Amino acid sequence: MDEPRVSEDETGDLLSTLEVIEAQPLATRAEAYDALHDTLSRRLEATPGAPA
Repeated sequence: MDEPRVSEDETGDLLSTLEVIEAQPLATRAEAYDALHDTLSRRLEATPGAPA
């Protein structure tokens, strides 16, 4: 079975986002991780052919 491939741009964007989040104070970091989780969940759910 073919696994979805993540482009280098998407990986770089995620790593950049994580670096920015990690540089924040703890309370801000928690909110940012929550927002990132929501964003990634929406993207995963919107992926064509994703298992139900």
